[in-house]
Amino acid sequence: MGNDALLYRMLAAVMKGYIDKNTTNKIMKMKGRKLSELTDQELLQEAKKMKSTAITNAILIGFLMGIVFYSIAKNSVGFFTLIPLFLAFKLINNSKYSKKELESLLSERNLK
Repeated sequence: MGNDALLYRMLAAVMKGYIDKNTTNKIMKMKGRKLSELTDQELLQEAKKMKSTAITNAILIGFLMGIVFYSIAKNSVGFFTLIPLFLAFKLINNSKYSKKELESLLSERNLK
């Protein structure tokens, strides 16, 4: 989604009363910020969010792999076997920031 589309959707949500302007400002500040530009508190929040996201992704990937193995055992490799594989691939590569970069910044700032 491009920045213009994001701005349009956020503006529409604010006008309809779904989200307030403070939330919109926070979203726009976080969008496009480099990891080194985050404050200590934001960096710790990002590390916590990355950890919980990794656990959730691991559970979902395990579930999807179970579907793939069951599908292969019952039938054969087909189109519907490839869909869970694609979803697992997207979950694996969905990281916003690099884990190594985050850990190096945390150790550099003595936050962990």
